[in-house]
Amino acid sequence: MVVDSSTQELTDDEVDRLFRALADATRRDIVRRTLAEESTVTALAQRYAMSFAAVQKHVATLEAAGLVSKHRKGRERIVRGEPATIQRAQQLLDELEAVWRGRVTRLDALLAEDPVG
Repeated sequence: MVVDSSTQELTDDEVDRLFRALADATRRDIVRRTLAEESTVTALAQRYAMSFAAVQKHVATLEAAGLVSKHRKGRERIVRGEPATIQRAQQLLDELEAVWRGRVTRLDALLAEDPVG
């Protein structure tokens, strides 16, 4: 498990789901759009050269990862980006960066040491 700074744990499955969802350009674009402004699934589908069903699948993948949420407004399904999940992903990346920076710093220090003898 990976623990983020806000003490909420992300399981390996949650981390996989999150980054797998963000690995697709269309899904990243949907997240960007819905963080800026809520949108209906129909309006989103009109922006892409793919079927309505394909966009629905993308939205479902994002929803499963917690990157967007859907709610009903009359007969429409409104999609809203979830900034808290983006923040969790950023915290995880920051933590991983700190680990790697620490390793590089230790390696630099080791290489800078005078050889013995």
